[in-house]
Amino acid sequence: MNQSIQADLGAFFGRRSIRLFRPGPVSDELVRGLLEAAMAAPSAVAKDPWRFVVVRDRATLGRIADALPNGKMICDGALGIVVCGDLDAAHDRQLSYLLQDCSAAIENLLLAAHLLGLGACWLGVHPREDRIRKLKELLGLPAAVIPVSAIALGWPGEVKEARTRYTPGYVHLDRWQV
Repeated sequence: MNQSIQADLGAFFGRRSIRLFRPGPVSDELVRGLLEAAMAAPSAVAKDPWRFVVVRDRATLGRIADALPNGKMICDGALGIVVCGDLDAAHDRQLSYLLQDCSAAIENLLLAAHLLGLGACWLGVHPREDRIRKLKELLGLPAAVIPVSAIALGWPGEVKEARTRYTPGYVHLDRWQV
C-alpha cells in the first residue's frame, strides 16, 4: 500500500482490541466525546435506535463480566458501555436495521477511543439469548431495548502493533469469481 494512504488510514490500522488496562479514571468529557462519535454513525432512515448504558459501578461491571464468558477484562477497565438498540425506534421495527445501526455506532466508538488514546474491546452480547436476558435484567432494560454489545474501556495496559487484515481473495470485481 502507498505510504501516504497507509499514514492517512493509520487510525484504522492502529485500532486494536485492548484487553489489559492500566488504572485510572476516564473523564465524563471523554465519555461524552465517545458517545458523540458513536451517535455520528449512519443510521437507516436516520432513526438512530442506539441507546447506551454507561457503567462505572464496579459491582455492576463484575456482574456484566459474569454474564459474558469472554468479557472478564471489563472489570479491569475504567468503565463499560453497553450498546443497546430500541426496536421501537428502528426503521420498520426491523432487528436487522437495529443491528446494523448499532454496529456502525460501535465501530465509531471504538475508533474514537483509539484516537483519544483509550483502549477498548468489543464484547458480543446479541444474538446469545442468555447474555441478552442477563444484561436486560441486570440493567433494567425495557422490553423493546436489546443489548447488542458491551465495550470495555480504559487506559491501555498493552500495546499492539498496527496491522491490516486485507485479504485479496475476499475481493471480487464486477461479479463473484472463484
